[in-house]
Amino acid sequence: MSKITPCLWFDTEGEAAMRLYISLFPNSQVLDTSYYGAEAGERAGTLLTATFTLAGQQYRVLNGGPQFKLNEAISLSVDCADQEEVDYYWSRLTADGGEESMCGWLKDKYGLSWQIVPSALGRLMSDPDPAKAGRVMQALMPMRKIDIATLERAHAGA
Repeated sequence: MSKITPCLWFDTEGEAAMRLYISLFPNSQVLDTSYYGAEAGERAGTLLTATFTLAGQQYRVLNGGPQFKLNEAISLSVDCADQEEVDYYWSRLTADGGEESMCGWLKDKYGLSWQIVPSALGRLMSDPDPAKAGRVMQALMPMRKIDIATLERAHAGA
């Protein structure tokens, strides 16, 4: 059990969002669920909260109503080993109404913000040669989904 568990507030989409997320990431599962009782009126029988893991990290969803919306002030960052993994998460998280943003950021169809980040980005951006790192930053800025080959060419000065 995690000491700190991020809680994601949804209106009514928490269960669908959780099911999507656990379908995408290995080592993910639902740990527990609770449902609204009869006193909740039209919400009776629908998910109230659930605790789940994504790639071993614990999260909670709450179907708390329309009062609060997810926004870019918090995002989940996915470390990707290679372009194939970047492409996999990018395509699945932007599917069915997700939105691409800049520099590897996106919103899924439920409004949760994600950063899909290849490990190569950190390596290339932290080059001690400021000219190389600067070229990588310049190549990154107009990108939506990160393209590792383009960043490596910029790093090499090609």
